[in-house]
Amino acid sequence: MATGVIGVLGFAALAETGAATGPATVVSPVVAAHAEAQRAQEAEDVVSRAERPEPAPPQVAAPQAADNGQKQSTNDAPPAQPPAAQQPPAAPKEEAPKAAPAQLTPVAGLSQVQTENAAAIIRAGAKNGVPQRGMVIAVATAMQESTLLNRASEVLPESKLYPHQGTGWDHDSVGLFQQRTSSGWGPVADLMKPEYAATKFYQGLLQVPGWDQMPLTYAAQAVQVSAFPEAYAPHEPVATAVVQQLLQQGVTNG
Repeated sequence: MATGVIGVLGFAALAETGAATGPATVVSPVVAAHAEAQRAQEAEDVVSRAERPEPAPPQVAAPQAADNGQKQSTNDAPPAQPPAAQQPPAAPKEEAPKAAPAQLTPVAGLSQVQTENAAAIIRAGAKNGVPQRGMVIAVATAMQESTLLNRASEVLPESKLYPHQGTGWDHDSVGLFQQRTSSGWGPVADLMKPEYAATKFYQGLLQVPGWDQMPLTYAAQAVQVSAFPEAYAPHEPVATAVVQQLLQQGVTNG
């Protein structure tokens, strides 16, 4: 029995040895099973590698900004622009020069100079609240006293230092109304100003009781105390026309 088993095993071993050296290839069932298992394992490894996800590439950390004590904004806002250079303050606008008043049109046969002087008398009356009748009396008085010219006095050399339109010789009488500084009418420098001289005349006229009811020549004489009291009367018609026409030109406006 033992011999028979050895014989069988010896035959099997011989068969395997022959398979390795002989021309015919006889695969042992044991070897075939081992090879099959190895191929199955290799196939399984291939499938396993195919299904396995590729590892993600390593993350590279962004370079950190230098720490200067301030955190960088997550909005990546652009850096603030430097303030624009301040413009120098604009130069103040210069006021346009006021237009010169329109030149008056001469009236009632008067010259330009006489018309301007008459207008000054009328303006002074308007400023002092004098009615038109008082303006007529004042213009007529100046027509008699100075022919409506702002006269200096040869007797009073000081008067010639101020703007004037001719001279006279009647003591120290000066200006449109020939008022005398020695009689208390005022300083020479002021009496040579047409509106001032007219204002002084109106102040005297308004103190005369009932002046607005008197004939023109009497009202004028009450102020002037002239040696020729009737001399003012002939000037009333022209003086009336002068006042009316200059008022129409708007001499009291502005």
